[in-house]
Amino acid sequence: MVDQELRDKYEVVIGLEVHAQLKTKSKIFAPDKNEFGQEPNSLTSPITLGMPGVLPVLNKEAVNMGILTGLALNCEIPARCKFDRKQYFYPDLPKGYQISQYDEPICVNGHIEINGKKIGITRAHLEEDAGKLVHAGADGLAGSSYSLVDLNRAGTPLLEIVSEPDMRSSEEARNYMEELRNIVRYIGVCDGNLEEGSMRCDANISIMPKGSKEFGTRAEIKNVNSFSALQRAIEYEIDRQIEIVEEGGQVVQETRLWDDNARETKSMRGKEDAHDYRYFPEPDLMPLEISREWVQRIKDSMPELPNQKRARYKSLGLSEYDANVIVEQMGLALFFDKVLELGATPKIAVNFIMGEIAAYLKEDHIEITDTKLTPENLAELISLIEKGTISNNIGKQILIEMLKDGTKASVIVEKKGLSQITDEGAIKEIVQKVVDAHPSEVEAYKNGKTNLLGFFVGQVMKETKGRANPKTVNELLKEIIG
Repeated sequence: MVDQELRDKYEVVIGLEVHAQLKTKSKIFAPDKNEFGQEPNSLTSPITLGMPGVLPVLNKEAVNMGILTGLALNCEIPARCKFDRKQYFYPDLPKGYQISQYDEPICVNGHIEINGKKIGITRAHLEEDAGKLVHAGADGLAGSSYSLVDLNRAGTPLLEIVSEPDMRSSEEARNYMEELRNIVRYIGVCDGNLEEGSMRCDANISIMPKGSKEFGTRAEIKNVNSFSALQRAIEYEIDRQIEIVEEGGQVVQETRLWDDNARETKSMRGKEDAHDYRYFPEPDLMPLEISREWVQRIKDSMPELPNQKRARYKSLGLSEYDANVIVEQMGLALFFDKVLELGATPKIAVNFIMGEIAAYLKEDHIEITDTKLTPENLAELISLIEKGTISNNIGKQILIEMLKDGTKASVIVEKKGLSQITDEGAIKEIVQKVVDAHPSEVEAYKNGKTNLLGFFVGQVMKETKGRANPKTVNELLKEIIG
């Protein structure tokens, strides 16, 4: 571990290449289904298998999703893009080449704003995914000298999003990646599941002396599959490169793999440059002309983006922290929006969501959609509180029951007799009883210990099982104690 004083001598330069699998029904150039978790090699066709004489046919929905993502990332959508052959051999790439985009991608010159800083996006281009190799010893396979190939993933539409080298810390890179996942999930083009590989990240990292204008030699870390692993991998790589430079060595341009168990990067191969892939225009696909009307139609269908949602929440009185937490969990945000549409007061709704509901979800490691609670039921609960039918504390108590079995708040209140006591005469009798039972506390209160008012309120609530109107209780206590 390099100490902070040594780190302060260097500036870190980070760029990310993120591969997002698009949620089309079929693959990008073939009619095979685009699904995860099916039997190995069950979603293939002669096109996927690269049989002689087959021809690719471009999936229009993949293009639509590419344009939509580009617009969400503030990119320009050129009037023309084309596909290219990227030549390399690998067992999970039957054709011996990948159809990708090289010099004329579908999206260029975009950015994402992270904590007030714009992170540039050089380009986003469409391409096909390769298959998956399963090595001996993995997934329960016995033996030690072979690998199997599953071509279900081959041909899955990918959008590769390439950032500018604008990030200067592992935390900034993680924030960028998290926001990028939020965006592709909110616009519905990718589920953003890093564990299943539907979103993968390659990180390019270099260091240079503070104040230098010339970037150092970069190393690429391939296929990091979690936000925490991305941050750990970058931290390790920063230290590794600093140690090399400090010892008089030179960082080598190469591709490295992150071993999360060993907590280190390991050399995989020398880093390829574009000429190594011998790109040339894909002869079986015509260049694609994208009209401005096409782009506008997609722009008009754009859903609310995460940064817009945060701004709206803050305008409703939510704190920045609450807005960020809700937006980060798309299911929770959609649930919250539905509750607001039903007329619930934002402040009460967010207090329940960030309090009892969040705690319940965290304890059981589930999403809001895994519970029985509906937006309609939560909106009704809030309405009962605002009408004075039940107290806020009673609301908190019955909310857990609503989460577990979906019972309506009004049904629980009626069944258990939880309606708030609003009759002033009835509350006054209970307040008098509590005051008479605690003469020493009354004396202390009169002598200046006014914080004891909370004690008396608690005793009254205990007597009424939380059903007394808190405002009335406070007023009567002050009146009776004097």
